[in-house]
Amino acid sequence: MSIALLSDVHGNIEALNACLKHAAESGAERYAFLGDLVGYGADPEEVVATVARWTERGAVSIKGNHDEAVEKRAGYMNDATKESIEWTRRALPAEGRAYLSSLPFLIRDGAMCFVHASAALPARWDYVDTPAVAQRSVEAARTTYTFSGHVHDQVLYFEGAQGKWSAFNPTPGSPVPVRGHRRWLALVGSVGQPRDGRPAAAYTLFDPARERITFYRLAYDHITAARKIRSAGLPEAHAYRVEKGV
Repeated sequence: MSIALLSDVHGNIEALNACLKHAAESGAERYAFLGDLVGYGADPEEVVATVARWTERGAVSIKGNHDEAVEKRAGYMNDATKESIEWTRRALPAEGRAYLSSLPFLIRDGAMCFVHASAALPARWDYVDTPAVAQRSVEAARTTYTFSGHVHDQVLYFEGAQGKWSAFNPTPGSPVPVRGHRRWLALVGSVGQPRDGRPAAAYTLFDPARERITFYRLAYDHITAARKIRSAGLPEAHAYRVEKGV
C-alpha cells in the first residue's frame, strides 16, 4: 500500500492537483499531507477544501507553521509572509480556518511518524537541515520512518551501520531502498513552492511493503499559479518564487 507524501502546498492548487493525479496514477492508496497547506499562494480555500476531503477519506493531515499562523499571528515571519498570511486569513471561510486549527502537530502510525518540522518539539518549527538535527527528530519520533516537510528540499537522512547519520540527495524518479533495520528521515519536498531553482512540483511516494521510497518532480502550470498570485495582489516575491523555483 503506497503512501503519497505531500508537504508545503502553500495555496498552490495547480501544483497540488498535478501531484495528486500523478500519485493516483502511480498506485498510491494512502495520502499524508505534512503541513503548510496555505501561505504564499492564491488558492488557500480550494487547497484546504481538497485536503479536507482527502482527510475525510482517511488521509493523514498535519499542521504547519503557516497553517498555525492563520490562527495565531507569528512575529517571526517577514513582512511579505505576514502580508500573505493576513490575506489568507481573510480569504479562508470559517470552516477552512477551523480545519487548519484542528490539525495535529504530529501523528505516529505504526513504524511511521508524520510531522511538518522536527519531531523534537514540533511546534517550535525547527528546520531539519543537518544529519544531527535529523537524528534528534528520529529519536523523538521513536519510529523507523519519519516524514517531514518545512525545508522545501528533497533529502533522505539515514542511520549508518555504526550509528552515524548521513544525508543522501535522491534522483527524482529513482526508487531508493529503505530497509527497516535502519532508521530514516525523508524530507519530501514542496508541492507548491520548491526553492532549488526548478519550478517543478515535488512530492514523494513511500512503499512500506517493498521498503522503498521514490522522490518525484513534476512539471505543472506554474505560470498560471504565479499569475493568480499577482492578480490577488499578493507580494511579487511569491509569484517570482513560483515561476523560478527559488
